[in-house]
Amino acid sequence: MIGGLFAGHDQSGGEIIEKDGRKYKLFYGMSSDTAMNKHHGSVAEYRASEGKTITIPYRGDVNNTVQDILGGIRSACTYTGASKLKELSKRTTFIRVTQQTNDMYVPYEV
Repeated sequence: MIGGLFAGHDQSGGEIIEKDGRKYKLFYGMSSDTAMNKHHGSVAEYRASEGKTITIPYRGDVNNTVQDILGGIRSACTYTGASKLKELSKRTTFIRVTQQTNDMYVPYEV
């Protein structure tokens, strides 16, 4: 779910809102009440809405975030001795970590 990673940037959808002198953008998934009301007029009786509508701090141009991600990947390759991205999976052991709840956006709930 990469939408949350890119939320709040100039290139992402959502309205810019100003609160207490700070800028925010609305962020919602396409199965949320907000999306269904905006794009389909309402939530169909046979559907259940999923997700939340939250405000995300405004983050400017997405290029800075992409550069941070690429820097992290380059750093991981350096730590593992991988000279190419293709080698990264051969030089590491990836461990899947799961979480029952997603608390990442709790402070920003609308």
